Amino acid sequence: MKKITTLLLLSVVLFQHLPAFAQNGKPLYTAPLGVESYTFRKSFPVDVVKTLDTIQMMGFTEIEGTGGNLPPAEFKKLCAARAISIPATGADYNELVKSPEAVAETAKILGAKYVMCAWIPHKAALTIEDAKKAVDDFNTAGKLLKEKGITLCYHAHGYEFQPYEDGTLLDYIIKNTNPQFVSFEMDILWIHFGGGDPMALMKKYGNRWKLMHLKDLRTGTKKDLSGGTSQENDVPLGTGEIDIPGILKEAKKIGIKHYFIEDESAHVRQQVPQSIAYLKGLKG
Repeated sequence: MKKITTLLLLSVVLFQHLPAFAQNGKPLYTAPLGVESYTFRKSFPVDVVKTLDTIQMMGFTEIEGTGGNLPPAEFKKLCAARAISIPATGADYNELVKSPEAVAETAKILGAKYVMCAWIPHKAALTIEDAKKAVDDFNTAGKLLKEKGITLCYHAHGYEFQPYEDGTLLDYIIKNTNPQFVSFEMDILWIHFGGGDPMALMKKYGNRWKLMHLKDLRTGTKKDLSGGTSQENDVPLGTGEIDIPGILKEAKKIGIKHYFIEDESAHVRQQVPQSIAYLKGLKG
C-alpha cells in the first residue's frame, strides 16, 4: 500500500511537469475514469479484494470485465462497495456463438450494458471467409443480446486491416453487421498497430464506436497484421507515438462515454498512475 501511495505522489509530480501548453484551457478528458480488468490480470487471481482496493485508490470509478473466478453477483457487490460500476464486460467468441443467453445473463448480473468480444478465431491471417462468418455470428448474437437490453461490441485487434476490395476486412465487418445489433470498441493501440487511423475511423463510422481502450505504443515499434506485439511495447499514455489528445477530441464528438485504460505491460503499478496523471493534465 505504501508503494502505491508513493507512485500516486510521483504521478502528481509528473502532472506538475507537463508541458505548459497542456496546462491551458479546460480539461480535455471529462468522462469517468475507467480501467480494463485485464490490466490487473496478475493480481486479481491472487486477491480480488486487495486488487479492487488498489483500483479504487487509483481513482477508477468504472471497470470493464471481471476479476478472478468470483461469481458475477459477488464481484458486482465488491465493486459497488467501492463505488465502481461495470458498464461493460467481455465474452469469448465461441461463448457468444454457443451460449449468447448465458452471456446476456452474466452481463445483466454485473449491471453491464455492453458486452465486448476481442478476437475472431482465425489462422495465420484473417480471411474474407473468417470475416463473413464473424458478421453472421455477431448479427445473430447481437440480436439476442439487444433483446435483453445489452449491446454487443466487437473489439478490433489490428489484424482486420487485411486489404479487401476498396478498403479492409474491418470495413467489411463494420459495413455488413447490423447497426441495430452490433457496435464496436476501439482499442487505439491495436488499431494503430494494424495500420489504421483511429481518428479517421471515428470520422468514417461515427457512433458505431461505443467504447474505447486507452493505451499507448512505444515509439518506433515495428507493426504488422498479427494482432500481437511484446507487452513491453505498452507504455504510459502520452509517452508513446499515438496522438491521444486528437483521438480524445474526436471520440468526444461522436459520443463515446466509456473509456478504459488498459496496460498489458509488467509495470502496471508504475505506469497506470502515470497514465491517469497524463489524462487529468490534458487541456483542450
